[in-house]
Amino acid sequence: MSTTTSPVTGRPPTLLLVDDEDNLRSMLEAALRHSGFDVHPAANGREAIDVAVGLRPDLIVLDVMLPDLDGFEVCRRLRNDGVRTPVVFLTAKDGTEDKVRGLTLGGDDYLVKPFSLEELVARIGAVLRRTGAVGPDTSVLRCGDLVLDDDAHRVTRGGDEVQLSPTEFNLLRFLMQNAGRVMSKAQILDHVWEFDFGGDGGIVETYIGYLRRKVDTIDPKMIHTIRGVGYTLRVPA
Repeated sequence: MSTTTSPVTGRPPTLLLVDDEDNLRSMLEAALRHSGFDVHPAANGREAIDVAVGLRPDLIVLDVMLPDLDGFEVCRRLRNDGVRTPVVFLTAKDGTEDKVRGLTLGGDDYLVKPFSLEELVARIGAVLRRTGAVGPDTSVLRCGDLVLDDDAHRVTRGGDEVQLSPTEFNLLRFLMQNAGRVMSKAQILDHVWEFDFGGDGGIVETYIGYLRRKVDTIDPKMIHTIRGVGYTLRVPA
């Protein structure tokens, strides 16, 4: 299930991802797809302009250091051509002058490498909400009396706040995004631990146990084990 949908099309937001580093681009593309986005990659500035004009994506993730046209020049040309698609710049430079230049040219946000995938997804979501590409309530997930507010990083059950660690929060968010669906250990590892964990599924069992002790303290229980398959969060009838 997508974390965000366009209020116009009802489909996941379309992203143009521009980066000349093959490994990084592939990693980011996979991570963004897992987060519910429709991702179209490009490896250089001229390709980015062609795709942006033809595709008209909801947002462009644009690396500044490209082999032909740099990201600033790509943004400038797009704006001159009347393309107002929001742009999130990625760069290895953290100087104020570069940030100001990017924002002055029409960029909407600026993320300095190295960054976490979670931060990138959060920044993209914030820009999409601000520009109206997705609805304003996509940061809040509700399953019965269980509520997760992504922007506030807050969870409540039955109105009472539930204190979760960052990993527990990410795991719960993934289960709520896929409420009613059975998610395998491999799917949970891939999404929640992303590329930072290479272990077996035992850690999933451990963290499911942590969540149950914090979220399922009242009835009805919401987190269920489907033996031999995986785990699911079911909304009470």
